[in-house]
This record gives sequence, structure tokens and C-alpha cells, in this order.
Amino acid sequence: MTKLRLLQLSSASSTTALSLTTSNFNFIFPSLKQKPLFSLKLEPFLFLSYRSRSLSVMNSIGASPTKEMPTSLDAATQEEYASVSKLLQEFTSIPTIDKAWTFKSESESGSHAMFLINQPNILANKRRKSILSSHVIQESNGSVIFQWAPFPIEVSGVSAMVPSPSGSKLLVIRNPEGDSPTHFEIWDSSQVKKEFVIPRSIHGSVYSDGWFEGISWNSDETVIAYVAEEPDLPKPTFTGFGYKKEGDKEKDCGSWKFQGDWEEDWGESYAGKRQPALFVIDVYSGEVSSVKGLGRSLSVGQVVWAPSIEGHQYLVFVGWPSDARKLGIKFCYNRPCALYAVTAPYGSSGAEDISVIKLTQSISSAFFPRFSPDGKFLVFLSAKSSVDSGAHSAGDSLHKIDWPSDGKLHPSSKIVDVVPVVMCPEDGCFPGIYPSKLHTKPWLSDGYTMILSSVWGSAQKIISVNILSGKVSQISPNDSNSSWDVLALDGDHIIAVCSSLVDIPQIKYGKNLGTTSEDTKWSWVDVSDPTTKSSEKVTSLLASLQFDILKIPVKDISENATKGASKPFEAIYVSSKSKKPDVHDPLIVMLHGGPHTVTLSSFSKPLAFLCSLGYSMLIVNYRGSLGFGEEALQSLLGKIGSQDVNDVLTAIDHVINKGLADPSKIVVVGGSHGGFLITHLIGQAPEKFVAAATRNPVCNLALMVGTSDIPDWCFFETYGTSDGKSNFTESPSAEQLAQFYSKSPISHISKVKTPILFLLGAQDVRVPVSNGIQYARALKEKGVETKVIVFPNDVHGIDRPQSDFESFLNIGLWFNKYCR
Repeated sequence: MTKLRLLQLSSASSTTALSLTTSNFNFIFPSLKQKPLFSLKLEPFLFLSYRSRSLSVMNSIGASPTKEMPTSLDAATQEEYASVSKLLQEFTSIPTIDKAWTFKSESESGSHAMFLINQPNILANKRRKSILSSHVIQESNGSVIFQWAPFPIEVSGVSAMVPSPSGSKLLVIRNPEGDSPTHFEIWDSSQVKKEFVIPRSIHGSVYSDGWFEGISWNSDETVIAYVAEEPDLPKPTFTGFGYKKEGDKEKDCGSWKFQGDWEEDWGESYAGKRQPALFVIDVYSGEVSSVKGLGRSLSVGQVVWAPSIEGHQYLVFVGWPSDARKLGIKFCYNRPCALYAVTAPYGSSGAEDISVIKLTQSISSAFFPRFSPDGKFLVFLSAKSSVDSGAHSAGDSLHKIDWPSDGKLHPSSKIVDVVPVVMCPEDGCFPGIYPSKLHTKPWLSDGYTMILSSVWGSAQKIISVNILSGKVSQISPNDSNSSWDVLALDGDHIIAVCSSLVDIPQIKYGKNLGTTSEDTKWSWVDVSDPTTKSSEKVTSLLASLQFDILKIPVKDISENATKGASKPFEAIYVSSKSKKPDVHDPLIVMLHGGPHTVTLSSFSKPLAFLCSLGYSMLIVNYRGSLGFGEEALQSLLGKIGSQDVNDVLTAIDHVINKGLADPSKIVVVGGSHGGFLITHLIGQAPEKFVAAATRNPVCNLALMVGTSDIPDWCFFETYGTSDGKSNFTESPSAEQLAQFYSKSPISHISKVKTPILFLLGAQDVRVPVSNGIQYARALKEKGVETKVIVFPNDVHGIDRPQSDFESFLNIGLWFNKYCR
């Protein structure tokens, strides 16, 4: 299910507002293809057209549009649509920083930094990316100054940007849509030096998705290794006269290509993608070589160059077995994988066919390989706990392998445990490693201290890891509930971003004040940066909010519960600073997906928008969430629909008993497994909620198990680790289907009375749209007020800018309908 290590209701970001201007008519609803008009009298038609998207879907599940959808909207409704969408637009337009790079400056006083900025482009229904540069100056008094470029520069059509090790070159990759070739550009400080067009007969699009993605310069910056789709296979051609043989010269008066054999892919967001394979390109000649010896038994990714030693030059990469059933891999860390090494090819013929060396024979998971600066050891993360338990995500461990000084590799290399999985952390202590990524250059100058971001309870913190001793230290401030994320290292300094649910992300600059490598006293200073700007209204609304992280004691602890599963879980409570003790804003209960993910205290535009409509919010990180130790996480396997549901109800009762919420004004929102919880809650506690909204929810496991890209998820979460492994099959028995049904929200549907909004992605292969449609039809059959919106081109995340905007706009309006 949705695996977001750092947060989430599901991916979110945007579309724009309903304003009373002419240009905004097409801006908000480009799909209507209407000519812009000036008259305010257009508004009733505009809103009716907007709702017509829902009309067709409601009709398809048995709704009566003439009874339930008015043919015109009154002035008050029009005004609400306009004001709510305008507010959402202001939150949507806030830029975010995706990543950053630092480069040495020719002067001794500082360095250069380059930030990749992301904003939704609503008109184009795409993400607008831009580069913002800054000169970072170290003052003699210890202060730091960022001198920003006057404007960001948009980078259009760019799939990936990767600076060379020295920072003197920049690789820019453009993956056009469709069957167009991939473009490689090599830039220096002033211009494009080389441009190469790689036809699909050599390879398809370069993977730049953050998981299979691997783009690595060699040390002398002459060759780049990368991961791309294997080349398209030749297809037979047919004409009106039958099969067209190769070489036939008759005039082509119309033909078509063979549609192609079905080939298994890696599921959600990889539908239609070809097998990832390894390639290298010469940056001077543009000559591309495929890496030989891999075959099709491995899907490869995350390639890096190994240190060159005595003429031996290897590529190290992650390999996932792909000669059997490919289960969905996005957000699923429980797929076995290993590190491999292969001789790097040079020249058009590449290296001779060779055997691939498996470096991690004794461990079931190894990914994100990184070499130490001196090349003496290879460090990597492992999701062994996920692979062994079946949980799609769990605590990671950190390991290293000594890299041979003679360059001769052995499959039986000793794997050293650096940071193990933490089973049950003591209160306030390190809960284990839960990173979302490892930076390309995560090292301080001592060569053995690694810097990374990791989930720590309901927040994200920056930690340092001594690779030699295994010592872990939190280096971001520990006196704050805010979340921190590393953007880049600037020598022995850190450029980071800090945010909270009520604070827009702010760039911070960290300096180590310690006198030794073991002395980790860090000072953090604010950086004035253009990306923190927002409208006066957003600034004022956020300033009126506050949040706290609550400890929720577990109720009804089972006799065989582990210590970790018996400890309190957490919930984040957001409220107005000015609320009166006896007056309560309506409460939104927000539930994350997964279930083994977590909602962090970091800034979220959609959540901030919903709170700014006049709601308090309770974000529940129920047992099973990341960041609280392995025992608490593993306790949920086999108990979905009961333990997680009870935790949510316990958290709601906790804030009610503390006088923080009115029990008559509670609504609930969430997606994926969060939607599973919502549809369970409105069935198991039908009097608790006045309204609900859900994105791509799991409603019927018996239906999902045969249609999802992750049928194993259904077995492990329903049966638990041991029984999940023994029961897993592609053809469930009647008894197993009955068990899935009993664990599903649909088994409680007879008790549901809560009005509910469904937001569904038609291209979702994780929780196919049929799951939500079936449940919605069943609710309509029994007379429960139900609204369904289907986004035709969206997958599980519903993260296309226009779809995301419409999604949260409708959530806000749906809740207002029942709470105001």
C-alpha cells in the first residue's frame, strides 16, 4: 500500500482557484474548452459544469441526477466554491524544494548552492521545475550569508540533472513522452558542450523515479553509468495483404505493428515500462554500451561506480529477481534484492560476457549502495525486516563491506552490521533507521561520518552515523516537534529544510561546533530565502494555528503483546490558538495509508488548507506506523481492521475526554489503507462521524487480492507473517476469500450511515477503482448519501496537479456541508 516514508495521505499538490475573472475559467477547468467570458453571470454555469464530472459517475452507480444534483446553484453555494477554491489556490502555489547541490567556489570564502524548486503548473497539468542558485559566504565571525540569484530559471522537459564529481560538468537528461528518443546533454559553466540523441533501438527512457534510478559519473568524468528501459523488441508488421516481410519494398498504403505479447511489469506507476537495464555512455563520443552478462533474470537499479583499483573497474548496482512473478515494487521494500558487481564496459562492444558477482549473499535485502570517500568500504541499507516479515515497509538496518584493496571481489564478502533494527526503543531514544533516501555524497570530511534524515516518532530528524563505531547521534534540535530534512552537505556543514504542520519550509544552515569527530554539537541558523514566501492570507492563517504531539495510551492490551506494542502510540493535534475552552472547531481525523507508513509533523499543503477552513485536526500514527520501533510496527500484521481501528477510536476518545473536540462534529479523511480504516470506522462506529472522505480506499480484500499488483499485501496483513507466507497463492480458496471478506470494511456495510465522498484514480493498479466503486454502489443501494469522483488518468496517488486540486477542494466542500 502507499509507502511514504515521510508522510502522507497520498501524494498531494494542486490546481487553482475559482476566481471571478475571465482567464480563470479556463485556468481552473481547461477540460471544458469554453471560450473566456467576462460576465459574472457565468458563475452558475461554471459551477454546474464543474459538478458535471461527478454527475456521470453518480449516474453509473445508480444515482438520480435530477433528484440529487441541482440544475443551478444558489448564490451562497457559488460564493463558497469561489472562496474555498481561492484559498486552496494560495496554498497550492507555495513552492517546495525537491533537492539541492553544492559546489566549491573559486574564492575561499564560501561555495555555490543550486536548488531544484517544484511548483504545480495547473494549466499544463504538470509540475513546473526551476533552478534557484545562491552564493554561500562564510563570514569571519562565523555567520553565513546566502546571496540569491534574482530569479529562478525554469527547466522544461528535464527528467534528471546530475552534476559531475568535481562540479565542472552537468548532465541533463530529457525523456520525451511516447516513442521519441532520449536526449543527453553535457553542460559546462556556460553552454551545452555535447548533446546526444539515443534512439529506442538502443534503449528506452532513462529511469529517474528515485527507486530504479541510478545515474553515476566515473571519477575522471569521462563515462556515465545509468539505468534505462531495455530497447524495444522488433514487432511484425501487417498490411491489408497480410504479413509484411522485412525488406518488402512495395508502397506502404497503411500498416500496423503487432500489438505485442503481455509482459509483467513492476506494478503501480510502472505500468507499460520495460525492464530496467544497465548502460554506460562516453561523454565525448556519445557512444552507448550495454552492460553484458546480466540477462533478463535481474531488474537493475541504483548503479554507482566502484573505486578504480589496479586496473579493475566495477559497477555496483542493486538487482531484483525478475524471472518469476513481479509484484508491485513502488513503496514496497519487502521485495528481495541484493548488491552485485560487474566489470564496467568500454567501447561499442562492451565487456565480454562475464559472470555477475553477488556481493550480499547472506542478506535478503541490500540497496542504496554508497562508497566511503577513501574507497575502503561499501555502505548500504537493508530492508531485511520487511522481506522476512512480509510488511511492505519496516525498520531498516545499515551495513558495510570492506572493499578489497587489490580489486579482487569475492561473493562471500563479510557483511558488517553498523546500525541494527531497533526492536523497542526507550522513551525519547533512537527508534531505528527509517530513511527515505541516501544522498549521493552523505559524508563529512572525516570520511566515516554519514549524515541522513530519518523518521523519529511523528517527526523527521537529521542524524549522524559513525560507520566505524556504529554510534548514532541526533544532530537536528531535539527541543522541537518540527521535522528536518537534509538537502545537501556543504563541506562539513549541512543545508537542511525545517518545517511543521503550521510552518512553511525554511532553509537552515548547520555547523558542527564540536572539537572532535565524536563531539557532535551542532548550531543551526535561519537562512532568508525566497522559497518561504507565501500570501499574506496564508501567513496569517498559519500563524493562528498551533500543534502538539500527543501520547495515546493503548487500550485493551492483549496477553501476548510485546513491550513495544504495549507502549503509547502518537497522534498530532492541530488547533486554533484563539479557540475558547468551551467552543470547539469541527475535528478532522486524518489517517495515513500503508499501513506501515507515518504522517510526519512536516508541512503539508493540503492538510494546512483543510485546517485553515476552520477545523482542528487529529493525525493518528496508530501502532504499525514507521518510526516507533519494530515491535510496535510488526504488531499490526494479521490484525488490520481491529487493532488499527481500535487505536483510532482510542485517539478520538482521548481528545474528546481532554475537552479538545466536540463529539458531534467529527469527520474523517484518508487514502489507501487510510481509506480502509475510514470505511471500517463508519461501519464499526456508525454514530461517531458526521462525514467521511477517502482517496482510493481498500474496501474489499476479497476483490482486491485478485486485481491488485500486491496480492501478497492482502495475505500478510490479513493472516500475519507466518500464515501469510504459507497461505499465499494466486488462486485463493473459498475459505481464504471468506477470511478476506471478514477483514474488510464491506463486511460492516449494513451499519453504515455516514455520508461519504470517494475520490478514485481510474488507472490505479494498487487498489483498483473497482474496489471503491463496488462499495459506493452498495452504499447507494441502501440509501447512504454517497458521492464518487473518478479521475480518468490518475494512478493510486491522484497526484496530477488538476486532479489533486479538485480532490482536496471537494473534500473541503464536503466537510463544510456537514459541519457548518
